[in-house]
Amino acid sequence: MGKSTTASMFNHRKIPVFDADKVVHNLFAKGGAAVGLVEKHFPSAVTDDGVNRAALGRIVFDDPHRLSILESIIHPLVDMERNKFLQNHRRGKTKMVVLDIPLFYETKKRYSRDFVCVVSAPTFLQRQRALDRPGMTPQKLKAILLRQMPDHEKRKRSDFVVSTGLGKAHTNRILGKVLRYMRQRRIHNSI
Repeated sequence: MGKSTTASMFNHRKIPVFDADKVVHNLFAKGGAAVGLVEKHFPSAVTDDGVNRAALGRIVFDDPHRLSILESIIHPLVDMERNKFLQNHRRGKTKMVVLDIPLFYETKKRYSRDFVCVVSAPTFLQRQRALDRPGMTPQKLKAILLRQMPDHEKRKRSDFVVSTGLGKAHTNRILGKVLRYMRQRRIHNSI
């Protein structure tokens, strides 16, 4: 249980969540907006079903130049989808939304937001969860972690930390306290 489970807890509370990972998945799916662009630069990563993420990962993972090309394709498309999400909720006068943004601090982008909430777990548990993912190896995990800001630094920079290391009930209680604080301050995401 981690970021995705916490996002579902926001959804359960009727707080819309923009899931950047899900958007990328849709962009890479058959007929997705990124498929043709990825095929132009990385033809061996595209099949009849869309972008083969594992094959694409093998191509760009250890090559900063190729990774930069991929990011220049994906980031603008994700930004467009996020802007649509925000515009729809602004029109609908939604009081609060959540932007689930992996690598929030690492991307150096400026996001309009009221609060930053980091979802975190103890290091051993983060490692275990990551290694349980298909295709993940200790070497790949080490390389990924070298590109990311250390968890303790993210925690220090955030407004709130939601711990996911002590079970769903604990996480849900912490999330409830965070939301009560936000509502008491009557500060809502300025979308």
